[in-house]
Amino acid sequence: MDKKKFVVACGGTGGHSFPGLAVAAELAARGHEVTVWTSGRAIEGSVMKEWAGPVFATGAKPLAPRFALANLRALWRSWREMRRDPPDAVLAMGSYASLPPVAAAVLRRVPVVLHEANTVPGRAVDFLAHFATAVAISFAETAERLRGLKCELTGLPVRREIVGCERFAEVPPDAFCVFVTGGSQGAHRVNELAVEALSYVQAGFKKLGRKLYVIHQTGAADEGWVMGRYAASALPSRVNAFEREMGRAFATADLVIARAGASTCFELALTGKPAFLIPLPTALRDHQHRNASSFVAAGAAAEGLQDELTARALANWILKRASDPASLEEMSAKMKALSQPDAAANVANLMERVVDPAGLEPATK
Repeated sequence: MDKKKFVVACGGTGGHSFPGLAVAAELAARGHEVTVWTSGRAIEGSVMKEWAGPVFATGAKPLAPRFALANLRALWRSWREMRRDPPDAVLAMGSYASLPPVAAAVLRRVPVVLHEANTVPGRAVDFLAHFATAVAISFAETAERLRGLKCELTGLPVRREIVGCERFAEVPPDAFCVFVTGGSQGAHRVNELAVEALSYVQAGFKKLGRKLYVIHQTGAADEGWVMGRYAASALPSRVNAFEREMGRAFATADLVIARAGASTCFELALTGKPAFLIPLPTALRDHQHRNASSFVAAGAAAEGLQDELTARALANWILKRASDPASLEEMSAKMKALSQPDAAANVANLMERVVDPAGLEPATK
């Protein structure tokens, strides 16, 4: 295909940014010109270090009345930039960061592809899907919620560089390693449950004469106290607000405690890591619980509801799995079976077909 110009609108959180960057990298590798559009939030800065190409910040804000004027400005900035440098098509990864770019694209008559990461479409995708040429989805069941619209099951693009990494050298090879992550911004309640649970696990391991090691991505707000708790209990650990070597963290972990955002779920699948998922209870339309349920049904993960889960119950689950390597291997195999390693290529293929007048004919409806 001839060189095309694409905008990839992603941002708001790492869960929307990383998949967008994966597709941007795939399109750029095919020789296309790609600009990544973000909202410009500070949290996006660390994520955007993964992208070496051009970036444009729209100034988009969350959907709330107090941000109405700011979002109108973001729409104006997006329209003006699109007039200055018109793309052949726009890919939007969802969240409020998608609204100004998609609205500008519609006004400029630029084709739009949306991507929905979760089982349940978010408000942005739910609304914008009616203006899109196609919607790329990660879970087959999502199509049932977007009836009458052109959906294509592409999978969720995740960072391929997290696969095939080496273990952290400081983690003893005979230690049982638990990786805790609440996502790029952290999750306070997950941090609390995990820290308390792992103190129980540590006591159990000591009785058995086994070693325990923890890798913990805390988010900026909790880094200090989590680090202090592990130091006070002499529990060997690697604690960071934002873990920059996620591939090595996954490679080292025997199991993972995490939220159930779509990116996290499919990174677990790509790396084949058994997991205990704690969905965010306030997630829109309870989509994290639905994501987790899909993985639990496949036998790849366990789930604990935040309002019901106790640290003792979480500790018991970890101890049970640690004492049964065969069950962990079985979960790992089932997790790996859920992986979608070609997702970025699938979305890139869809983008190329959108700019080809006859290109969408093969797409699955």
